[in-house]
Parts: sequence; structure tokens; C-alpha cells
Amino acid sequence: MPKTELYITPEVHASFKLNGITYTNEELKVISSSLCKNGAVYEQEIGQFFKDWLDDKSYIVVKTSGSTGVPKSLKLDKEKMIHSALATGKFFKMPEDSTALLCLSVNYIAGKMMLIRAMTLGWRLDVVPYRSNPLDTVYKCYDFCAMVPMQLDNSLNRLHLIKKLIVGGGSVSEKLQRLVASVDTKIYETYGMTETVSHIAARRLNPKKKKKKEAKAFKALPDITLAVDERSCLIIKAPKLTSEVLVTNDVVELLTYKRFQWKGRYDNVVNSGGIKLHPELIEKKLLQYISSRFFVKGTPDNVLGERLVLVIEGEGSEEIKDALKLALSHDSALSKYELPKMIYFLPKFIETPTGKIQRTATLESCLQ
Repeated sequence: MPKTELYITPEVHASFKLNGITYTNEELKVISSSLCKNGAVYEQEIGQFFKDWLDDKSYIVVKTSGSTGVPKSLKLDKEKMIHSALATGKFFKMPEDSTALLCLSVNYIAGKMMLIRAMTLGWRLDVVPYRSNPLDTVYKCYDFCAMVPMQLDNSLNRLHLIKKLIVGGGSVSEKLQRLVASVDTKIYETYGMTETVSHIAARRLNPKKKKKKEAKAFKALPDITLAVDERSCLIIKAPKLTSEVLVTNDVVELLTYKRFQWKGRYDNVVNSGGIKLHPELIEKKLLQYISSRFFVKGTPDNVLGERLVLVIEGEGSEEIKDALKLALSHDSALSKYELPKMIYFLPKFIETPTGKIQRTATLESCLQ
């Protein structure tokens, strides 16, 4: 049998620093064992990542979050992960010696890519434990950071410590967008998935006034082109990141081959009496009425095919339901088709390991 050629991971950038210390590949192999054996949980994850990154395999196994399906493990080529890091550096103008903060779990693609960007581009990366308020113990400024929406929501008073922030792992609510509209930090919502090696597009959440209309659209990173299928779902062509053309279930309005506006998930669309309803668009209209987490979804109906229901996290009562129904019925922004036919309350939503709401499982628990 022919010998399998071993993969040799490129040497880390000479300017790369981790918590203020410069490392070579060999030195990272040494500290990885120490971190796995003696570190805190988040440090053990980093140690395991270094072991996987520096072994003789050409790929890394990455877990998906399970937000749009059953969680699974994927093999991602290390070379493609390096290309993703280079594209991010170019798109966000983050050169060698940029300072960056890692506050995400390295068990998932977003956290892994922060390390790969730092090693590939020569960033000076500091690491803090991943938690809901990651900036609470940070007292220095950074050029770049990545967070999930919940972390951003809990970091509003300390955003001056970050110059550029990318937010992914879930959609950013209209309320949160309003809260960050006037901050100096340049904040970007990203679009992507594990299969695309993290994000493939981004849009500015708090643009200057003259660019507000333009910023509603996501713009693709370098070497990525976009199209749509007959469902108006996004098609991603990213040869440096994936060998396959990816057909998504994300309904978009394609503006150019590089820009699109996201509307919602095709598998979330509710067909109620022949009227197609996009839950994500309806949820934006409901934000002014509901302070807790919530979502709308379709359930089977003998007459309509599907009926729209509203699920709210927290303790509810018939009085609250009646008051909400009355308020919604007087809202001219909601069409009669967009009015939820039922309202459910649940003390705690069912979530994925990364904190995303599992809509189907949560709704099923309401109906039991």
C-alpha cells in the first residue's frame, strides 16, 4: 500500500503571542499537554485544540451547534481554515501585531478560528474564560474581538475596550441593534456556519448615518460569490473554504453577487391558509411588546394547514395573554395573518450547548 503523506502544519506567525508570550509550534505542543492536564476547563479546550492543530492530520474535527438540526461532527481542512483566517484579516483590515481577545469556547468553530487567525496573521491574543459578561475583568483595549449576542448584550458598558467586534452564533435583535447604534466600537453581525469555516459575510450594525441603508445588507468576504435557488435561498460559492457549492435554507434578497439581505429560514416559514409567513420578520415587529425571550412558529391546523403560535419564556397568566392579544390586534404593523392564534408561556426555553433556542423542542414541550 502507498504511504500516506503526513500533513505538516505551517509554523505560527513570528509575531503571534498568546497572553503576552511568543510561541513556536514545538513550544505550543509542550504547553498543550500542560493545559490539558492542569488548566481550567477553558484552558483544557485550548490545550486540546493545539494538540489537534499540530498533529499530522490535514483536518480538524469540529462540532456544529445544532441550532438548525441535529448536532454533528465535521472534518474541516486546516488549509481551508487558514484561508478563512486570511480572508477575515483582509476584510476587517486586521494586520500583523493587532491585539485580540478570545472569550468564546474553543470547542466550537468561532473559538477555534480566533486562535487560527491569531497564529496565521500574527496577532497578540489574550484569552479570558468564556462567560456571559466577558469584559467584566478586562482592563485594556483590544483591536478585535468576537462574541455571541448574549455577551454583547452584557458588555454594553465596557464596549469602549474593543475597537472592532464581530457578533455571530445567533441573530442580533432589533433592540440590541438600537442599544449599540451610538457606540464608537465598530460592530459587525456575521453570517456563516461551521461548514463555511466560520463567517463568509458580515454587515455593520452601527454604521454612520450616510451608510445606514447600505449596511442592512451582508457583504461577502474575499473570494466568495453568492447566488439564490428557486426558493430564494442563498447559494454560497467559496472554493477556498469548501470544495462543494453550499445550498442553504436561508431565504434572502440577493442584491449583487456579493451582497444580500437576510429574511429568515426556509424551514421556519409558516404556510397558513396559503399565506407564507416569515417568523423572523414577525418577531421583529413583536419586540416592542415583549421584553422576555420569545419566538413564533407554525403548528399543524386542520383548516389552515399551519397556524402561527407565539411562545414566550417566563411565567404567564390569562390576564397577560389577554392584554397582549389586545395590544397586538391594534397594531397596524401586523397584518391579520401575522397575529398569533395561540400564546404559550414556558419557564425556561430548551437550548443548544451554545445557548441558541431549540424552537421545535421548546414548542413540543408546550404542547405536551
